[in-house]
Amino acid sequence: MANHKSAEKRNRQAQVRRLRNKINKTKMKNAVKRVDEAVAAGSADDVKEILRVATSVIAKTASKGTIHKKTAARKISRLTKRVNAMDSAA
Repeated sequence: MANHKSAEKRNRQAQVRRLRNKINKTKMKNAVKRVDEAVAAGSADDVKEILRVATSVIAKTASKGTIHKKTAARKISRLTKRVNAMDSAA
């Protein structure tokens, strides 16, 4: 438990940041799920648009500092590989 005024403020700030990061991560995870569902459904036209949106959401999450820049790059790369593999298989 915080005992000093500055420590209490730090605690409040940490709680706000934690909730903000949680919101951003949830948005990102939902975008990735939408891509996976579209790949499973096999709708090639829709997948490209959904991937574009997901890429934007992941990059935005990294720019806000919620996830590391290289983690975002890795996630985008793996999603793109999945979509491209689906295109080549079809």
